[in-house]
Amino acid sequence: MVQPIVTGLSGNEIYCMQLKGFRPSGIVVGNSVQSMGFLGGVSSAFRGAMGGEVSAVTSMIHDGREAAFERMVDEARREGVHGVVGVSSELRNLAGNSEFLFVGSGVVAETGAASFTSAGDAQELYCHMDAGYRPLQFVFGNIAYSVGAVGGIVGNLKTMVRGEIREFSDIFNTTRHRALDRMVSQARKAGANAVVGVRTHVMKFVGFHEMYMTGTAAMHPELPAQCMTYPVTSDLTGEELWSMTSLGYVPIKLLISTSVYSLGAIGSFKAMLKGFVKGEISDLTTMIYDAREHAFDRLRRDAAAVNAEEIVGIKTYIIELSPGLIEIVAVGTAVRKLPGVKVATPALPAQAIIRDKDTWVSGESGFSLQSTRGG
Repeated sequence: MVQPIVTGLSGNEIYCMQLKGFRPSGIVVGNSVQSMGFLGGVSSAFRGAMGGEVSAVTSMIHDGREAAFERMVDEARREGVHGVVGVSSELRNLAGNSEFLFVGSGVVAETGAASFTSAGDAQELYCHMDAGYRPLQFVFGNIAYSVGAVGGIVGNLKTMVRGEIREFSDIFNTTRHRALDRMVSQARKAGANAVVGVRTHVMKFVGFHEMYMTGTAAMHPELPAQCMTYPVTSDLTGEELWSMTSLGYVPIKLLISTSVYSLGAIGSFKAMLKGFVKGEISDLTTMIYDAREHAFDRLRRDAAAVNAEEIVGIKTYIIELSPGLIEIVAVGTAVRKLPGVKVATPALPAQAIIRDKDTWVSGESGFSLQSTRGG
């Protein structure tokens, strides 16, 4: 009796992979349970009080993810698959320890191909491949950090005055760029000249914050030789990257800018009084405007430094850290035109664009539904 194939790929994803010469071949999994240990916990708590990166926590999380990822790759190798698509990772608490889990859907090439792992789902992977980006490896970078007591004291004193709190801005800017640099370092080791489909997650972990960036290390034959040393990075969706490629553009660098602004003691008091009556609270309006413009100015300077023509796909996030204290995060991809780049097909198929809908809907009280790509 022929054993049925179990896959996390949807019908649209299977169709897209078929167009690129792949067929589904099961689900692959890898996991690792890690403990920081008593001494690691004590040293991390002390380091966290000083502010900045908490290296012991960063290393533990990185090692756990790396071990789980390698086990998933080993399982894929044993199963004889050529690629693992839609790789996703989870971090779970387990009896006081941490379990790291990687899951993906295997695919087999109809004519034989080099093995690869991809962070994007099969629809995004189709767009990447059609735009000339051959997938090599799922890559990630992370950093665990804390504002700390020292930064907190200095920062809290400065919140009495309106304006940017550079201590907070510097911590957040540094952490975000370290995570990006570590992801790029993995891509360089994999022999890639690009990291596409970058996604960023910020979460709490044992009293600290962790920033986790994932992407697909890829090779594009038309990118300049220096990209082997400094791979380009992009957080454009697969469809956006395909569209920009069809227009002759290539990504240069993922740009991230953070500004932390305080309304100040007087401004906060005035805003509180104005909140009792209907109308615009001008102090808050101008503070958020100034913070956003400051973040955009930093993006423009960073884009000019890499000779970019445009910054596309800019997204802004406003986070209220405390009353009268906000963080503005601006993210975008710097691009420029490059002769010779083009897409393989004149138009994307509908199956690469239409997103799948949930077919399991529960209205039961207390029942929560969670799904993971790839199974």
